[in-house]
Amino acid sequence: MKDKTDAELIGLINQNHRPALEEIYERYIKLIYSFVYKFSNGNEEVAKEMVQLTFLRLWTTKSSYDPSKGKFVNWLLTIVRSVCIDHIRKEKKHAHPNHHYDTDRTLNVADSYDQIEETLRETEIAKAKNRLSAAQRRLIDLLYWQGYSLTEIAEMENTPVGTIKSRLHQSLKQLKKHLELEGS
Repeated sequence: MKDKTDAELIGLINQNHRPALEEIYERYIKLIYSFVYKFSNGNEEVAKEMVQLTFLRLWTTKSSYDPSKGKFVNWLLTIVRSVCIDHIRKEKKHAHPNHHYDTDRTLNVADSYDQIEETLRETEIAKAKNRLSAAQRRLIDLLYWQGYSLTEIAEMENTPVGTIKSRLHQSLKQLKKHLELEGS
């Protein structure tokens, strides 16, 4: 199963192929658990229940992931978020049958989702950056993270500013190419 894509695994799960669900579990349990753990404010029992509900939903519903519409991990986190919101609605309904759903909690879920998205984006950038040469990484670090100007970098490197600009342009093109590869 390890050689299958996420989309292939979802197709197999739709055919009730248990090893495919187990593989998705192995690939994404840490991400899902960290999301629901944060969502449940550190309540391990609630987090475990929401993890189970997420995988139960994957198993019992005929999921329709389409790779052309986005990354699998985003699709999966949307399901996790939906499970979390459903769980809150159910808890609120049973705790206070005459009260409406707490929208503040939804904002917390959205914040958690945004934080996970940001972490994923940072991870993708780090992976793509690591695929650059040492000189390309150094140039990008000096300019964007350490705050040196192109002129200062040119002086440090004992190289004309035009050459530094050209190298930066090539480095950014390579970074973009690697990011596009990471995203596909």
